[in-house]
Amino acid sequence: MGRAVSEPIVKCLVWDLDNTLWKGTLLEDGEVVLDDQVRDAVVGLDSRGILQAVASKNDHDHAWERLAALGIAEYFVLARIGWGPKSESIREIADQLSFAYDTIAFVDDQPAERAEVAFHLPQVRCYPAERIPELLILPEYKPTAVTVDSRRRRQMYQANQLRQAEQESFTGPSEQFLRSLELAMEINQATVEDLSRVEELTLRTSQMNATGVHYSDVDLRALLDDPGHEMLTVTMSDRFGPHGAVGVVLLETGPMVWHLKLLATSCRVVSFGAGATVLNWLIGEAAAAGTHLVADFRPTSRNRIMEVAYRFAGFTEEHCECRVALRPAGDGDTQRLHLTPGPRPAPAAVRLTAVRLAAP
Repeated sequence: MGRAVSEPIVKCLVWDLDNTLWKGTLLEDGEVVLDDQVRDAVVGLDSRGILQAVASKNDHDHAWERLAALGIAEYFVLARIGWGPKSESIREIADQLSFAYDTIAFVDDQPAERAEVAFHLPQVRCYPAERIPELLILPEYKPTAVTVDSRRRRQMYQANQLRQAEQESFTGPSEQFLRSLELAMEINQATVEDLSRVEELTLRTSQMNATGVHYSDVDLRALLDDPGHEMLTVTMSDRFGPHGAVGVVLLETGPMVWHLKLLATSCRVVSFGAGATVLNWLIGEAAAAGTHLVADFRPTSRNRIMEVAYRFAGFTEEHCECRVALRPAGDGDTQRLHLTPGPRPAPAAVRLTAVRLAAP
């Protein structure tokens, strides 16, 4: 089963258990075993950032205990183990992950189970169990690039599940919940290893992209080597675990004025005030240097929330033809910020300008 050029990479593989993930039928045999080729597939897919889940007709507690005993329970971000149709289990998994059905795959030893899923969810790709040894060499399981965030995507999803569960049960004000997370942000100079994630942020982030401009890998490599520019990456973490790379800042350097050419942050950290916090850090750096800070903004159909963040940070819209820059804190320096809800007022010593660019 080759992948057509137009088909997307698989983002989540859903496993059946009996005679698929493990050898044997749990309720009949009692003891089941894990083949080395299956373990290799599970670990290999995880290392590429492909999430994995379970859809099995079994007793949930018994099956999960066995997964834990085999040492692989941690690899599955979701499990739907019960007696309903597997198509419904897979639908629930895809919807909870917010993944399109054509990025989901399913492996099962039973032709009838694969047929049931294919009938109700024709976009889901189905594989027989005998193809498990070749999964890692199939093109649909080979992402173009494997980033640092890709390698820990499963841990980030699992941390987010814990975070959401606690938020749903939290009875206090939302600001109190944010403080309880012990959020921390790090701003670092970008490296070559960061470029694939930076490109992804400029391409996929729309609500929190100040210009809507997409920078290709070629563009980013050129800017990374350009002494007239600084590229910064923003990562976040909290007591549940890492959020990964959530933002990118592109700055043109110069002696008198700092020019923020791109600010993009992931939409999944909007509620944590990530964009406002980055802006406030930049404003603080400008205040310390006594420079004029200019930021580009291009309105799109999606980024109104970023415009609001600029205005709350104190930027006023006016025309400016000067070329400007930001001096970073220093080679290799990391700025670690402990977040508090809501934007801080702009220092009075800084003159802030938002340059509204023409719509694309």
